[in-house]
Amino acid sequence: MFIIKQLRRKKGLSQSEFAKEIGVSLRTIQLYERKGANIPMKNLTKIANFFDMSIDEMYFREFNDPQASYAHKKPFAKHGSAFYPLDHGKYLIMSHLVHMEQQKEYIGMVKAQIEAKNAYQTGFVLDALDDGRHMAFEITGDSMNDGSIASVPNKAIVLGVLVDTKDITTPNSSYLGKPYILVCSDRIICKQIMDYNSETHSIHCSNLNKSPEYQDFELPLKDILQIFQIAKKQL
Repeated sequence: MFIIKQLRRKKGLSQSEFAKEIGVSLRTIQLYERKGANIPMKNLTKIANFFDMSIDEMYFREFNDPQASYAHKKPFAKHGSAFYPLDHGKYLIMSHLVHMEQQKEYIGMVKAQIEAKNAYQTGFVLDALDDGRHMAFEITGDSMNDGSIASVPNKAIVLGVLVDTKDITTPNSSYLGKPYILVCSDRIICKQIMDYNSETHSIHCSNLNKSPEYQDFELPLKDILQIFQIAKKQL
């Protein structure tokens, strides 16, 4: 983010000094100070707190700075999220975030058909736009953590794109075998959807973590309120 470099310089800090304050490497700070950097939520929070700002304030200053090359590009809103055009055809999306402590509240709003708008937001850099509604979720548990690059560990922040149930239940669907956020009537979980059983009207949910405590299971479609395909994650 261009604004990080400006704020750091105002405090008279070198990149090495700032890296020590945040607890990351010099190379990491060099990457974070580039335009369109995808900064993990935990480090973005540290940086915002260090400058005594909110994350929203940082992004607002970032995209209203006349020195930034994308300052003239107009942001737009869609399905409750804000999109900021970046260079090279990329976009920064600021989406509402559902913390693990807010799951019951979010489920209640979905059941009541109230559009969820949380005080918390988080940002992701996308290579392309999707027409669907975006929502960010904090992951609970390590059922999807097998230590691989595909892992979605406990407390990770993921960006989901709302999909239609019909896409999952279509025979030979290309949507199967991918990780999803499943907003159920009593909980919010992260699972791989491996198959759809048309006889029982249920989906087969699989875990990446193959420890004995994490077992695959069948989940009836009637118990699912929303399905979000994971588009991006922050660890």
